[in-house]
Amino acid sequence: MQFRDLKKQYQVLKEEMDVAISEVLENCNFISGNQVKELEERLAKYVGRKHCITCGNGTDALTMMMMAWNIKEGDAVFVPDFTFFASAEVVSFEGATPVFYDVDPDSFNADVTSLKDAIQKVKDEGKLIPRAIIAVDLFGQPADYEKLEAIAKENNLLLLEDAAQGFGGRIGDREACSFGDASTTSFFPAKPLGCYGDGGAIFTDDDETAKLLESIRVHGKGQFKYDNVRIGWNSRLDTLQAAILGVKLTAFEKNELKAVNEVAKKYTEALSDIVKTPCVKNGFYSSWAQYTIQLKNQEERDGLQAYLKENGVPSMVYYPKPMHLQTAFADTKKYVDCSVSEELCKKVLALPMHPYMNAEDLEKVCNCVKDFLN
Repeated sequence: MQFRDLKKQYQVLKEEMDVAISEVLENCNFISGNQVKELEERLAKYVGRKHCITCGNGTDALTMMMMAWNIKEGDAVFVPDFTFFASAEVVSFEGATPVFYDVDPDSFNADVTSLKDAIQKVKDEGKLIPRAIIAVDLFGQPADYEKLEAIAKENNLLLLEDAAQGFGGRIGDREACSFGDASTTSFFPAKPLGCYGDGGAIFTDDDETAKLLESIRVHGKGQFKYDNVRIGWNSRLDTLQAAILGVKLTAFEKNELKAVNEVAKKYTEALSDIVKTPCVKNGFYSSWAQYTIQLKNQEERDGLQAYLKENGVPSMVYYPKPMHLQTAFADTKKYVDCSVSEELCKKVLALPMHPYMNAEDLEKVCNCVKDFLN
């Protein structure tokens, strides 16, 4: 059994995928080929943004937005405590200070009360300049952007949607990657929309920001390749990966997003009576990057994970350690309590989840969970 079955996906898409890859190989347009621009136009239309700027990976996408916004030493950027390391890493990379806020125990996304508290405490202290909020669409469900956008506006802060796991999710009729002042996503293979290597994208409605990002991703270039007008970055999406994503985006739109939601529905129906299953808020839609259950404590979680492994069922812990307890942030001041994040790290367990999961595998996972807990 695969945790996320990319082999099965390739078997289903093999004919179209092989044609797309062969076209790149035959034309030898490995860097900045037509497929890159075509993909950017499709992605921008899908999420409802004016511009899409692809890049080398999701972390680069976040970093490039920090660069575009001139986030620097002395600035405070507010980051959820329960997330992947990159969400906070990019802040420190620019010399700024990540200020961690707690998350909601049901959605795993931003706790707006904790965020407000963190902003106020930074303001009261007066040592850092509050500049931006990073909100993460964890496990596929968008954060509550109606509330987050109001907080950002009230405090004159920029808002960045980190949709590395959120592509395909939505709130009402608005797609993930359309929220905040800008948004980013990742095309890491295991993401809802993933390539066969690394890849990422940034979305914005601002013409000047888009122009700046296009310069940053190619060594700060100006009018032509050897005209460098700023210190930039080297972060282009390969044509090969763009071609692969073109095929996958079609499948994602046609059936994969619907299929993965059907798998999630069946999981919830089978397990909700015996374990805490993921909560999708009213009016929200998830792309299910992960299906994450919560156990009573770390002992029960670790026991279940071991039992699943014994029975040939893969599982993962996303995440075993909150940001404020990472060694890299040992000297970073903690402004607010993040006890929910600490507890989640002890209790969460992600089960196998992908659009091509068959009924037999789904039943086996559910039966193993039931057998262990009973």
